[in-house]
Amino acid sequence: MNLSHTARSAVLTALLSATALAVPAAPAQAAPLPPACQEALLETLDKFPVVDFTVPDKAKNTMLAEVLGLSEADQQVFTEQACAAWNNWASANGQAVAADLDTRYRDAAGPVCNKFAKSSLATIKKYAPKVPAETRDLEKLAKRIWTDSMEKLAANATNADCRNAYTAAKAGW
Repeated sequence: MNLSHTARSAVLTALLSATALAVPAAPAQAAPLPPACQEALLETLDKFPVVDFTVPDKAKNTMLAEVLGLSEADQQVFTEQACAAWNNWASANGQAVAADLDTRYRDAAGPVCNKFAKSSLATIKKYAPKVPAETRDLEKLAKRIWTDSMEKLAANATNADCRNAYTAAKAGW
């Protein structure tokens, strides 16, 4: 399976948990993923059935660019053991995480960028300590993708509320 083929489905996953999966580099550099990682990328979003939580297009695009730029060294964190641990955790906890995201999203003040940043960060902080230890390298990668994305979003935001939300989200994890 070519990793860039599943890139778009993995972007929201990075927002759902501290150990969320990201997709390695461009097709020429991408190596086949272990079976558990393929499952994670294809099925994780289904395990987190959010209703109201929304990722702004600018955030999706920024995170996707970060994900597609991952180095071969970054790709090494996608191990069978780490992805299997993620799959088990996501299956057991996805409903609760999704409910938390939706509640926090509904309760956060607009605009959408603020609702997204605040609800994502709060949910990540709540659930990250509960994710299996086998996924810690995935968590470090997801955190770097998140931080770099929030930094770029803050730098390019034309709306002061969005700039502040992304700056706070970058520093908050």
